[in-house]
Amino acid sequence: MSLIKRRHFVYGLAGLSLPVIAASCGVSTPTSPQGEASAPGGGTAPDTLRIGYQVIPNAELLAKALGLTTKAFPNTKVVYTSFDSGRDVNTAFAAKGLDLGLAGSVPVSVGISRGLPYEVYFIHDVIGAAEALAARKEITKVADLVGKKVAAPFGSTTHFSLLALLKLENVDASRVTLLDLQPKDLVAAWQRGDIDAGYVWEPHLTKLTSGGGQVLVTSADLADRGALTADVGLVSKDFAQKYPDALKQYVAVLDEAVAYYRKDPKAAAAALAKELGLTPEESLKASEGIIWLTSSEQATSKYLGKPGQPGDFAKVLKSSADFMVGQKAIEKAADLPTFEQHLRNDVLKS
Repeated sequence: MSLIKRRHFVYGLAGLSLPVIAASCGVSTPTSPQGEASAPGGGTAPDTLRIGYQVIPNAELLAKALGLTTKAFPNTKVVYTSFDSGRDVNTAFAAKGLDLGLAGSVPVSVGISRGLPYEVYFIHDVIGAAEALAARKEITKVADLVGKKVAAPFGSTTHFSLLALLKLENVDASRVTLLDLQPKDLVAAWQRGDIDAGYVWEPHLTKLTSGGGQVLVTSADLADRGALTADVGLVSKDFAQKYPDALKQYVAVLDEAVAYYRKDPKAAAAALAKELGLTPEESLKASEGIIWLTSSEQATSKYLGKPGQPGDFAKVLKSSADFMVGQKAIEKAADLPTFEQHLRNDVLKS
């Protein structure tokens, strides 16, 4: 099955015969890299490595929490910048402010269609129960959302999932008040009682459910119905061309984090808890809500594929871009060969 994904768009869901993936992120000003250092595995690495991450329980956040990245690049200054949504990550790449970033397939499909200078080198996670629609206790089914205020970050996988859900349940989106709120603002609106439901990802989802909300539908449920979602690793084309060994080294760091999680999920959850702002128990639950993939698992036809043999993820991005055209969010989607050319699968361990 192909994939596509996350965060809000416009109303009316054209043709739901597509699989889906996407991601999230917040903005600060990254510094510019200066000079070069030696890469641990040979070759060169930049003096500064600028990583735009999101607070999502995946390998990248775990690598940050455990200090694996700074350990792997002892001669490089690693600068982490937190983002709240994929559209903000796109803005940062457009300004040449990042070397590596994380976004969902929906904003990534938009970025590639608009010619942003990046490539997909890793799938940080495939979304499951860690992304869901939470609602007030009196809302017990999707049809109850009619006349209610429902929030999601527009242009994200959750926005896509929300619209897909309404379509699947034959609920006219025009009869629901859809609000574009970034995750932190969504949680604040929930706590004030300004919204009735919100489709969002962890750790924000836990803050809704711990504040009296109940989960109506998860992205795992929607994946079973044809709407699959994921968080994607992006690399600047300039960086990938100039520092291919450093990029491979970073993929090795992510593989190390995945192995750490699989060996001891509780220890990994405890390390992630501070980053997520959750208890270790809540962190573990959030971590279990996604699928953690190694780079070798991604080097298959189902995901990123191999050099000369691009995987089905390109089709996910293409379907996502076509969806965005249908939502009038972009004028034109890139063609499938373009998306295939943007899969940087030569850095994966096959």
